[in-house]
Amino acid sequence: MPGGDVLIHAGDVTRHGVEDEVIDFLNWFEKQPFEYRIFVAGNYDFYFERTAEDKLEKIIPEGVIYLKDSGFSINGINIWGSPVTPWFFDWAFNRHRGPAIRWHWDLIPPGTDVLVTHGPVYGIHDCTIDGIHVGCYDLLQRVIEIKPLIHVGGHIHEGYGTAKINNTIFVNASVLDEGYRLVNKPVVLDI
Repeated sequence: MPGGDVLIHAGDVTRHGVEDEVIDFLNWFEKQPFEYRIFVAGNYDFYFERTAEDKLEKIIPEGVIYLKDSGFSINGINIWGSPVTPWFFDWAFNRHRGPAIRWHWDLIPPGTDVLVTHGPVYGIHDCTIDGIHVGCYDLLQRVIEIKPLIHVGGHIHEGYGTAKINNTIFVNASVLDEGYRLVNKPVVLDI
């Protein structure tokens, strides 16, 4: 793992969405040598969707920040995160396109500097191996409105990479390929 001040994980912290896998991830994540460790859940992470907030608060270690349609500020840099993705094979945190998903994106406050969502915006690092764009158009519209410095996602494994468009750096940080092999390096950015 490369060094830095902040480690961000964009979801899919488990393979089957069960508590034992969540605990394993949290134990690993807590030990990473970063001042801040921030994550959102992903579409595999059913445990985070099905577990009461008070129970989640008890298992998330001190110094680890879980964002679920919520934010956190570090030295004046505002970070917002959401695990939500457009409907995709009936996985965790899926919402139908249109008003159901737009509700989540409307929660993203103006002044967000770093936006972390499990899924990508439409048209940027969202293309499946079949050549289909599966990102969220409504999320793209919200990103255009709030103009974050960075948008981080990871849901579409074959979309790994970065692109700078209109002063926003878009990152698909999936370290796994579509065959679930660890092939991509973590993305390192400076703000």
